[in-house]
Amino acid sequence: MTTILTYTFKNLLTASKWIQTKMKKTLAKPNMRNVVVVDGVHTPFLLSGTSYEDLMPHDLARATLTGLLYQPSVPKEVVDYIIFGTVIQEVKTSNVAREAALGAAFSDKTPAHTVTMACISANQAMTTGVGLIASGHRDVFMTGGVELMSHVPIRHSKKMRKLMLDLSKAKSLPAVAEFSISETTGHSADRLAAAFAVSRREQDEYALSSHSLDEGLLSDVVIFKVPGKNTVTKDNGICPSSLEQMAKLKPAFIKPCSTVTAANSSLLTDGASAMLIMAEEKALAMDYKLKSYLRNFMYVSHDPKDQLLLGPKYATPKVLEKAELTMNDIDAFEFHKAFSGKSLANFEVMDSDWFAQNYMGRKTKVRLLPLEKFNNWGGSLSLRHPFGATGCRLVMAAANRLRKEAAQYALAAACAAGGQGHSMTVELRLGNHLCNICKLYLFLSVS
Repeated sequence: MTTILTYTFKNLLTASKWIQTKMKKTLAKPNMRNVVVVDGVHTPFLLSGTSYEDLMPHDLARATLTGLLYQPSVPKEVVDYIIFGTVIQEVKTSNVAREAALGAAFSDKTPAHTVTMACISANQAMTTGVGLIASGHRDVFMTGGVELMSHVPIRHSKKMRKLMLDLSKAKSLPAVAEFSISETTGHSADRLAAAFAVSRREQDEYALSSHSLDEGLLSDVVIFKVPGKNTVTKDNGICPSSLEQMAKLKPAFIKPCSTVTAANSSLLTDGASAMLIMAEEKALAMDYKLKSYLRNFMYVSHDPKDQLLLGPKYATPKVLEKAELTMNDIDAFEFHKAFSGKSLANFEVMDSDWFAQNYMGRKTKVRLLPLEKFNNWGGSLSLRHPFGATGCRLVMAAANRLRKEAAQYALAAACAAGGQGHSMTVELRLGNHLCNICKLYLFLSVS
């Protein structure tokens, strides 16, 4: 036993030297509390109109809160505050965070509020918690997001509303029109793809590559028992196909663009996600394992007409500059991509000096994203996109990838309706985890 431990420890010391050479600076700021991710979960993301169709949004949100309580074993009384994001609000439960908290049997003394910022609503919920922890106002937050597209606000009876949704030909695509420009995000994605000469074939190929990434790596799904129905254990949006099958689908919009289809877009989705975030000293005092550190974040706004879906393009360089990092420093990228055309257009503009100089006030381009580091576990095209819940899924994917890949920095980014965007850096401090293993060796050696 001692021989095995000695051999292991020697290898760890070698690994330690390797890690020290590979590790970059920490993004921790002096005189500011570190905010850590302890855990995160999401319900299975289901196509709208399927197993969740008779539920209400707070039912799904409640399931994620309950899942967080049991997964790392958190006493309810420790949680200081709960924040959720959502886009399409159910009138009866407009403060869905509060209703979910009460439904999950949290104390009525635990405050909860709901935020909305289109597709980055969960991001806003999370960063609100980060700010309150970093400033010392609170120690422990549960933050998340929820969307139940099966309950879009159609002013008819529930039965008639369901019939109208079932008959809707546009149901397969995100079809909430932008108030200011009277255009759906899908139509905007179609125009954006045309503006950057992204072909239908390129969009289909990109979507197919996303669908091919189902490797069983997504372990943060909470099992959900639908009352009176089945038990849901996994997402039902991953649907591998072939380019030949995808090419047979009709375009969703009329010419001159006509390249966006149900196959190269995310479908309307129901689901919820949540994260447990804490002040580092609080998490360590409670003996929790730290998944990652939440570091710099940035929100941006831009032209909602012709650049609606370019949020990651604007937000990424700003958060990198704030963190004093470059694209080369990032080990894992997790970007929200509801449309293939939108993602490929973002790649184009990131690699364009002309766009940087004319629209961003920059002298040079941001740089092309390294695709070998990009959305390696799939993305919104395959995992789907419950509007208010995607932000937490993105950040948890980034945190989990860092641990799996023994890497240090991740960057999560997303666009949002209204021409807005968000980006955040996530850090894993490898040295801390190695030290914990060394402590275990010393303990076993003495024993």
